[in-house]
Amino acid sequence: MVRVAIGSDHAGLGLKDTIKALLDRLGVPWEDLGTDSSASVDYPDFAQAVARAVLGGRADRGILVCGTGIGMAIAANKFPGIRAAVVCNEASARLSRAHNDANIMAVGGHTTPAAEVEGMLRAFLSTEYEGGRHDARLAKIARLERKDP
Repeated sequence: MVRVAIGSDHAGLGLKDTIKALLDRLGVPWEDLGTDSSASVDYPDFAQAVARAVLGGRADRGILVCGTGIGMAIAANKFPGIRAAVVCNEASARLSRAHNDANIMAVGGHTTPAAEVEGMLRAFLSTEYEGGRHDARLAKIARLERKDP
């Protein structure tokens, strides 16, 4: 069973609550790493918390929600070993896993329709990494993380 760490800023709080309810319905264990308020907060703090949970093994995958998902993905991708993908539909969720072995899905509270998030979530949680031709590409990314490109 996949374990999920989830975090949001104030702009993503509503969609995060929707995602948590979906995870409950799907029987997926999750840990909410904040925020729990609509008061303005800084998204990098929550991206860091989720990235560390994934890297530390407390979670297998992460979900981040801010206004667009972009800021969260940028912040999370600063951590070597994190591959956060901004996901905008079910196909991008599936491909982020199959081709990029993404371990964090970032979505936008202002840009992601709640009606579409279940398909995105199911695809992100159930799709396995394909490996094969993608392995060499991920190895290049790992080398970029270890040295100045």
